Amino acid sequence: MGVDLNPSPAPLRILETVLYAPDLARIEAFYRRVLGLEPFAVVPGRHIFYRCGDQMLLIFNPDATQFAAAQGSLPVPPHGAEGEGHVCFRASAEDIAAWREKLESLGVPIESDFEWPRGGRSIYFRDPAGNCIEIAEARIWGLA
Repeated sequence: MGVDLNPSPAPLRILETVLYAPDLARIEAFYRRVLGLEPFAVVPGRHIFYRCGDQMLLIFNPDATQFAAAQGSLPVPPHGAEGEGHVCFRASAEDIAAWREKLESLGVPIESDFEWPRGGRSIYFRDPAGNCIEIAEARIWGLA
């Protein structure tokens, strides 16, 4: 095997994370009420985008994004997924305790709450589309 004389730079960070949900009105209400996120951009029936610090959470309606873009629109390739996705939000141990209290007060069932064997805590719950939402300490991945 030859040596790559022009290696590509490695990606340094995630810019966007994508989930899919067919009922965006329910998703918007949930993410606003439960996570306190305000939409950054909305195209009704197609997508809701949220800014999370210096990263973006994009939620698309897979029924609207599985087809090629309309003539004259942005040349984004078709995409979509079926079934539940997963996203993990970073938080401190103290914040996770506060998140647990908030979720319980809102009647959002917590599926799991545990300490990882190498350190760090995670809590898991679901959005209205069934996506698995996690809030965790960065140290579960050995990050500060």
